[in-house]
Amino acid sequence: MGLNGTVDGGGSGARTGSGAGAVGGRRSRNAGSAGNGSAGNAGNGSGNAESESGSAGAGGWGGRAGVHETGQHLGPRASLLMSLAFALLLGALSALVMFPAAQHLRSLQDGERARATLHTAGACMTGQCKVTFEADGRTVVADLPVGSGGGKSSVGAALVVRYQADDPRVVAREQDTGGGGAALLAWLTAGAAVFFLALSGAAAIFLARQRRT
Repeated sequence: MGLNGTVDGGGSGARTGSGAGAVGGRRSRNAGSAGNGSAGNAGNGSGNAESESGSAGAGGWGGRAGVHETGQHLGPRASLLMSLAFALLLGALSALVMFPAAQHLRSLQDGERARATLHTAGACMTGQCKVTFEADGRTVVADLPVGSGGGKSSVGAALVVRYQADDPRVVAREQDTGGGGAALLAWLTAGAAVFFLALSGAAAIFLARQRRT
């Protein structure tokens, strides 16, 4: 009876120990599988993220390279169009505005002379100034023409004007009857128009050479 108790006890203990060991082994294997799965999933996720970031980076570099190449391709054409636009604009300003304004100022060199005061101050070069003076016994308020100087003068400043005898409202400062600032601006704008025209010619030659190559 003592022997059976010992054998039974030992068997029970062995079975219990084996069961516990088996359970522990299964738990360890499950934990290991879970760990391997988590690590594998994390590795796969990081790999996918790196692949996506690599694709995005390649797309970004490719997009920037395409934009750069397009900018280089359209650069000469854009400069050609801009140079032509500036040349036409400045040429029109010189020929249609400044030269006629200078001629108008010169036409008043032999006009009637009178002392005047500045009635309205402003940008006299653009024709926004007015003067007041006496002509044929009446007070006249007239606009100074485009190209006139005296823009820094204040209201009430004294000046000498020349005006047409048959129309006193056609008037100019005596200092401007040689052409004034209009003549200077006419030559400056004409020179700038020629400069931009030369730039457009150089851009056209560059484009022609690019097409040949």
